[in-house]
Amino acid sequence: MRRLPVVCLTLALAAALPAARAADLSRAVEIVEGKCFICHGIEGESSSPVFPRLAGQHAGYVARQLADYKAGKRKNDTMQSMVTDLSADDFRLLGMYFESKPAHKHAVADSDLAQVGRFIYQRGNQFSGVAPCADCHGAAGHGTEKMPRLGGQHAQYVENQLKAFSRRERTNDNAVMHSVASKLTELELKAVSSYVSGLQ
Repeated sequence: MRRLPVVCLTLALAAALPAARAADLSRAVEIVEGKCFICHGIEGESSSPVFPRLAGQHAGYVARQLADYKAGKRKNDTMQSMVTDLSADDFRLLGMYFESKPAHKHAVADSDLAQVGRFIYQRGNQFSGVAPCADCHGAAGHGTEKMPRLGGQHAQYVENQLKAFSRRERTNDNAVMHSVASKLTELELKAVSSYVSGLQ
């Protein structure tokens, strides 16, 4: 007799879950089609190398960046205006949406430059004190919920962000990046950016 309510509740929850997920997805799609697609594309494949590819990015990381834009911790007038009317739950749903999209890699234009980047990414530069990028972002650039996925990201976008960290213009993320980025030479910066764009 006691098992019946539990079984009924389990069946009811199982039936409700797909509907809830569909509702979540429809809300995320509504936001993407109304705002995000202009720069980032419907599938998270951005329309320009200056905009980040969001496909395959970690849900928690996406949600945190959106919250930082809204709070003014990460400076970008366009992004702040885009997220001002969105909620924390919207950020969570958008993160889940983009994380579910397959990430793609780029064809690397200069393989020699990318090989320099591979060295710096995997081993760092002990002579200038640059730590290996792989220590935080993983050998394949997949990152974590706290560290962004870099594999397959536009080289130009990565380069721009490294320069922003070096100039202390981007302050919402890991402060360690200020030190790391400021020690990269122009060659190393471009090489690492090129290398990670070819990772998947």
